[in-house]
Amino acid sequence: MWADSRAALADLELGTCQRVLDVGCGTGELTRVLREETDGTVVGVDADADLLASVGGPTVQGDATRLPFAEDSFDLVVCQALLINLPDPGAAVREFARVASQRVAAVEPNNAAVTVESTVAAEPPLARRARRFYLDGVGTDVALGSDAADLLREAGLDVVSTRRYDQVREITPPYGEQAIRSARRKATGEGLASDRETILDGETTPEELDRLREQWREMGRTVVEQMGDRAYERRETVPFFVTVGRV
Repeated sequence: MWADSRAALADLELGTCQRVLDVGCGTGELTRVLREETDGTVVGVDADADLLASVGGPTVQGDATRLPFAEDSFDLVVCQALLINLPDPGAAVREFARVASQRVAAVEPNNAAVTVESTVAAEPPLARRARRFYLDGVGTDVALGSDAADLLREAGLDVVSTRRYDQVREITPPYGEQAIRSARRKATGEGLASDRETILDGETTPEELDRLREQWREMGRTVVEQMGDRAYERRETVPFFVTVGRV
């Protein structure tokens, strides 16, 4: 995600940090960036031990809402795309503030504002509809990235800044294996099938979902055809917000 620019991370002041905690680190995408930007120690914490196995360096298995650390243990506590997945993100931010001595940072997307451009005319409107159905069934606030400052203030932190960083994912020829797999999933409707339970937890009816899946598969077949002609291009923009608070 941070391959092209890290300017949005400037207010984390990583160069001054001796101890950093990456909460909900997953497989360590952000952890590796933090380790490149600081000479201090970066600890990754996640509830999933299997994910931690690929992070390397110091890691701890733990819950974001009950961190196994004493107060003021880290100069900086940061998370990326974690709060949007928690039923009570405020509880996690309060824990961040407890174990941080200087700063807390949240790098979170607004997944309701994702945009898609495509050479297949049907893809952007279908993507918007699929996203709307999915978000309606999700039980967490997947759009909180742009409002994360409110969570930090509620935890007693002084908000230093909020910077927007757009993660742009492009598919253009020649196509990599991941792009080809994605096209095949569209053509079979596999992605919508795997999300069926979540979608139906919202207001979407099974009939509406089945109609969408039929249109989605037709769109996917067009994607595969354009790929065969090396004509398919897709651009997805996910707005992230880097919000920094001072203890």
